Amino acid sequence: VMASGYSAKEEDGHHSGALGPAGGAAVRSRKPDNTAFKQQRLPAWQPILTAGTVLPAFFIIGLLFIPIGIGLYVTSNNIRELQIDYTGTESSSPCFACSQNYSWNMTTPCVCSVSFSLDQPFESNVFMYYGLSNFYQNHRRYVKSRDDSQLNGNLNSLKEPSKECEPYRTNDGKPIAPCGAIANSLFNDTLALYYNDPNGTETQIQLVKRGIAWWTDKHVKFRNPVGDDSNLTAIFQGTAKPVNWQKPVYELDSDPENNGFINEDLIVWMRTAALPTFRKLYRIIEKNSSTSPTLPRGNYTLKITYNYPVRSFEGRKRMILSTISWMGGKNPFLGIAYITVGSICFFLGVVLLIIHHKYGSRSSSADLTH
Repeated sequence: VMASGYSAKEEDGHHSGALGPAGGAAVRSRKPDNTAFKQQRLPAWQPILTAGTVLPAFFIIGLLFIPIGIGLYVTSNNIRELQIDYTGTESSSPCFACSQNYSWNMTTPCVCSVSFSLDQPFESNVFMYYGLSNFYQNHRRYVKSRDDSQLNGNLNSLKEPSKECEPYRTNDGKPIAPCGAIANSLFNDTLALYYNDPNGTETQIQLVKRGIAWWTDKHVKFRNPVGDDSNLTAIFQGTAKPVNWQKPVYELDSDPENNGFINEDLIVWMRTAALPTFRKLYRIIEKNSSTSPTLPRGNYTLKITYNYPVRSFEGRKRMILSTISWMGGKNPFLGIAYITVGSICFFLGVVLLIIHHKYGSRSSSADLTH
């Protein structure tokens, strides 16, 4: 240090920046303020884990979780659910010809029918879902490929969509409405359900398409543009339909309250799924009679207008009929999880109680001796 001409005293003065009153520099202290918070003097409470507190906690958790789990599991099992796979990859499937020949560019729809039977009636309202497998709606670029401002009815975004929609932003020099990969891949199979009564009469079951989307999506997030003309055709004039769509957005439905960007099938599809195997609500079968079931037991026919090809990504398609309860659709996992956690806690409580009963007296006597 002395060889370099730099003493320890000089170093200390250099780092402190204190030159005394003559230098005029203030002494800066890094010591925290003398407050209860900064000096860590706040009142605190720490539980002392003893057998008297731990063992009752284990038994209480076990006695609470096991009945709750049994209730959830029984409720889930009481929900009726039926799944029909109509992908058509097997040669014996009625939709095999459609699956092999259909592509996005087809102009003539392919129709196939799948017969099935219900062994148990479906009570209350029945929800019809369509399900897809191996379809990754959670891909980062796919999730970002949309223009929420356009879907909310912004006229500027209608004419000049977001660059996030590339390569589905424009078509033939016209802005695409709605733009993006999510809208472009809209599920467009048409499903119709028929009941075959014992007399041989085929009756079509009424499917309700209103009320399948979230209220906030329908009335807040999605809006049709408002222009000088209330006619949707005139408002969307100068825009192009998505590449894979068969009709423009203003012709999705004949009902003006369910057409354009507020079409509920479009809204349901635009809420992307988190997992590659998912289901989305397609229609609702409402209960019309208090005495008869919504779907009686018997034979049914599902007629599919096969518009959605899945061979390119090795996906599968299915139709799901399900009732619901206060806890939602059929899902036994939550009940099993509660039963498992409750059983483990109860078992651990018993084991710790035996250990405490056997060895607890020794530790107490040892403490008294010391």
